[in-house]
Amino acid sequence: MTGPVEPLPQPTAPVRTDEPGGTRKNLLLAPTEEEPPLRADAARNRTLLLDAASRLLSGCGAAELTMDSVAAEAGVGKGTVFRRFGDRAGLLIALLDHREKQLQAAFLSGPPPLGPGAPAAERLHAFGPAVLRHEYDHHPLILASRTDPLRAYAVPAYRLRVNHVAMLLRQTKAPGSPELLAHTLLGSIEAALVHHFTVERGMPLECLEDGWHHLVDRLTAGA
Repeated sequence: MTGPVEPLPQPTAPVRTDEPGGTRKNLLLAPTEEEPPLRADAARNRTLLLDAASRLLSGCGAAELTMDSVAAEAGVGKGTVFRRFGDRAGLLIALLDHREKQLQAAFLSGPPPLGPGAPAAERLHAFGPAVLRHEYDHHPLILASRTDPLRAYAVPAYRLRVNHVAMLLRQTKAPGSPELLAHTLLGSIEAALVHHFTVERGMPLECLEDGWHHLVDRLTAGA
């Protein structure tokens, strides 16, 4: 298995990204789900529960992770877990949130070519493999969290990915709708598809990376 995205410091302010025409756009680190600000005690409880869930995940995997088991591991009532996360899908998404923010920090403010400072086409080429390896390393957890097939498109983290890729496509002056092309590119490295090719069909991860590079080359060739 390839290694996960290395942790990077998270920006403390909105990341400003150049757009064509000299305009500038703020891209914020986005959680996988929208969360209201937490009181200090609520934040401690959330951390306690996520630490307990992480221990269970390491021991038994996502399939055996339940609200009951998390409550027992954390030493709290099951109702506390439901109040904090709503349902099992909400719990699993919260577990992904930390790693997702590290990935976001890498492409929003990390070193080039993934982060700012490289030409847009180079950043596109670097973005796909970074997301692909993130999806590959976490695909059991990602797939287990998806009880609603439409939910993945609505979460802020996915919208941030779309906006980022669309921005880079506009900077390369690729023909076509930047948003539609961004969804198409991201669809080629979506977690379920990555799982299908790598686990069920035994395809090397490098083949999927090559596919991303071919798509980017074709979309930006006429720019």
